[in-house]
Amino acid sequence: MYKVFDSDRHVVEPVELWDNYIDEEQVGEYRVSLKEDTLEEAQLRAKKYGNLRSAIQLIPTLYVGQHPIFNHWSEELQIESTHQQDSSQLERLSAMSGKGQLASMDLHGIEKAAIFPTFASYVINHAEISAKSSLAYAEGYNEWLNEYVSADKTRLLPVGAVSRHDPETLAQQVKAIASYGWTTISIRPEVINGHSLGSQAYEPFWQACEEYNIGICLHGGSNLHGSTAGSERFTSRFGLHACSHPIELQMAFVSLLENGVFEKYPKLKFALLEGGGSWVPYWLWRLDNICYPEYPNLVKDNIKKLPSEYFKSHCWVSIEDGEPCIRELIDYIGSDRLLFGSDYPHPDHLDSESSDDKEEFSFLTETEKKEIYELNPSKFFNF
Repeated sequence: MYKVFDSDRHVVEPVELWDNYIDEEQVGEYRVSLKEDTLEEAQLRAKKYGNLRSAIQLIPTLYVGQHPIFNHWSEELQIESTHQQDSSQLERLSAMSGKGQLASMDLHGIEKAAIFPTFASYVINHAEISAKSSLAYAEGYNEWLNEYVSADKTRLLPVGAVSRHDPETLAQQVKAIASYGWTTISIRPEVINGHSLGSQAYEPFWQACEEYNIGICLHGGSNLHGSTAGSERFTSRFGLHACSHPIELQMAFVSLLENGVFEKYPKLKFALLEGGGSWVPYWLWRLDNICYPEYPNLVKDNIKKLPSEYFKSHCWVSIEDGEPCIRELIDYIGSDRLLFGSDYPHPDHLDSESSDDKEEFSFLTETEKKEIYELNPSKFFNF
């Protein structure tokens, strides 16, 4: 038998976080606030769209200063999101507190969970705010998270947030997170403030992660105010959501690979989350067989073995319920490199919240299930 570790579980940050844990002087004009919809605005929408469905009062919108935290969050999308909110309301409320999170874990048979941000990721990495403000939000969120997981630190494993706006602050941020006793951090895979993950400016960051034995979770999401895969050509939720998660992870791996991060820091550990894993065999095959042999002299300083070998020595990847080609993925990189993540309580993955044996994973052997649910996360998250 096995115990279940959820490698991708989220908080829903309560409004008081932004008021009680953030230094107002540090964030200045970039304070987080809620914009409430009004009945009058709902009535105007009904006239604009010519239907009663549009007359609903919208979910309040978070702003950072004068900027909404989500990019391309259209009025039509807000209407649909509001109509669907009831489907995940109880789950979102439970995720606002450590005790509520534990209750939801008990309900779904989750022994331990890695705890990630929701809105904080969009605030901290927002392209329009200052580096000073971004850092203040990361530090304030971590302070709040430390209290959140105090409900049971043996079951709720905090994943620290870092600000990438000013790379010179990264090493100190890692040191501060390590001082909490935490073992992992979460960063977005995108280019942030002009720096990809392979940027030379991040060398002290990787050194600090290796020194303090901090695992790095690559976890993105659509509708960021920033440069996310698909945002240069799509504005629809459909297009943005289709591209953001898996394609950003693919590009992040290449950035780390070709800039020598894997080669220079053999002890670093990366978890690639919420983008599925079925893309991995093709991506590694392409890198091994087409890109790497093409001009080997151009990459010989930073890539000294097959890209797939770096993946197998440095990376773990989460798989999703119903995802195809999991058996092929296991054959390609091994079952010891897979993680289970529910994405709870986000509405696009609510069907993944239970750890019960599902038909989608029925083909896995008991040994493989124990690896994916228990042994692999234990190794990555150091618990």
